[in-house]
Amino acid sequence: MEFEQPATWSEALEIKAAHPEAMPIAGGTDVMVEMNLDHHRPAGIIDLTRIRELTEWGVDGGTLRIGAGVTYTRLIDELGDRLPGLAIASRTVGSPQIRNRGTVGGNLGTSSPAGDGLPPLYAAEAEIEIASTARSRRIPVAEFITGPKRNCLAPDELIAAFHVPPADGPEQFAKIGTRNAMVIAVCSLALAISPQRRSVTACIGSAGPTPIRATDAERFIAGVLDEHGLWESRAPISDAATTRFGEFVEMAARPIDDVRGTAAYRHHALRVLGRRTLTWAWQQYRGEAG
Repeated sequence: MEFEQPATWSEALEIKAAHPEAMPIAGGTDVMVEMNLDHHRPAGIIDLTRIRELTEWGVDGGTLRIGAGVTYTRLIDELGDRLPGLAIASRTVGSPQIRNRGTVGGNLGTSSPAGDGLPPLYAAEAEIEIASTARSRRIPVAEFITGPKRNCLAPDELIAAFHVPPADGPEQFAKIGTRNAMVIAVCSLALAISPQRRSVTACIGSAGPTPIRATDAERFIAGVLDEHGLWESRAPISDAATTRFGEFVEMAARPIDDVRGTAAYRHHALRVLGRRTLTWAWQQYRGEAG
């Protein structure tokens, strides 16, 4: 196995162009598991851990540009106030050791529908920045991920960063697992309330071939909030409306039976998660009025 360890971003892109079959690695929390279990053995590895640019984040035109090598721990510590949904999801990832190494960039590269960092990116309508020696481009996350463990990266491209607007309202993330920690999600749900856009966005994880936006649920609850003037009054959402929202979330899911849970259980769990995350987030929004 060939092993490359570039020191700069331009060097990494040149190596990827010369060796398109090589596997990029940062935290290695997914890649090393696959290799240790002998599920996958790439012809070469490009170690990206020395590239400073990938570990940086900043503001770019009103959005946050977060390098693909920023770890879950740093997302929690440094960006939890600006990206609360992603921070909540990051806290559910593995153990402290995994969070110290793992990255959302790795979730994007793996493109697993069970990646905990992905539903908050969908709910925030993030864009993914990818680059090669020839060009750099930005793609909506929903277009970047094309199927289970598949994405639109060309053989010579690497993930540079993701761009996401800071939250202007409450965000939530909830996950069902077979135990409380260090577990792959049976299903998950990210939800974001945006008073500026007067919208609620929701994305399902681990219940379809890719993360799935619950667009019918979003349209339903937007209608309820507008019709009853709840954005201005910040009055409670009725139990009937939160229950119906959960039902719309459930209907958006496309789960299967697997070793972690049945499709029927995932449908039930997502109905509950829809109702709960909307209730929690709206309670936060109402609290801001005081």
